[in-house]
Amino acid sequence: MNAFELVLPIEEQPGKLALQHFLIINDSMVIKHWREEWAYESTSLLHFKGNKTWVKMMVPEPDRAGAWTQSIWEVNDEPRYQGSGRWITNNGKTYWENTTDAPLPRREYTTRNDYTILRRTNKLVITTEGYIHEQDNEKIARAEDGTDQVIALEKGYNTYRRIEAAECTIAMDYWTKNNVFWASVRKNWEQQLMNATKVEVKATAKGKTLNSHFSELKKDWSANKITTSELDGKVKEVIAMFLQTI
Repeated sequence: MNAFELVLPIEEQPGKLALQHFLIINDSMVIKHWREEWAYESTSLLHFKGNKTWVKMMVPEPDRAGAWTQSIWEVNDEPRYQGSGRWITNNGKTYWENTTDAPLPRREYTTRNDYTILRRTNKLVITTEGYIHEQDNEKIARAEDGTDQVIALEKGYNTYRRIEAAECTIAMDYWTKNNVFWASVRKNWEQQLMNATKVEVKATAKGKTLNSHFSELKKDWSANKITTSELDGKVKEVIAMFLQTI
């Protein structure tokens, strides 16, 4: 299988950068992948507690001064994890590092039940060709009383190198056709999460996953069965079925 990943800037303003990831498989298939956002000196972040639940935590002023918060969002733009740290240049290397709790990776949460938390130490190192994403993770089984047991350690190492933009044309074409839909999804999630202190996301609603509901909605929108002016309301209805906030 021949696969590339496109990391496309979709929002850029002072103190904020949003990057959408896409998988390009065999030059013929595009999969909207995860999204990352970077925010400068964020005052709060969502901390993953397990069981599809996040709690908003304030970032102390000494910790947020000069720091960037990285937020990772799932393929349907629901929360995944957030962590804060400073970009550091030392001994000729520029890097960012953070440790935070996260849900199980997509490759495992449908097949494993022996752990509930992935405590991720993410390190991003800038290179002349791109960047390196290094991970040192702990797989944690968290009991109901909150005690943790580390059952395994995991090492990850991903290298990103720039390739010619022409090799990613199919993904950019996909985004041109679908960015309005996903902009509505992002906006609605942001509005729903803005003032929440606790967030819970259901695995299913009306017998279907969030991905299934959004796939059907996007299909109807693409076929002009739903107008763009109606889209925000429809997206809000879908998110409301899955999201509980306090």
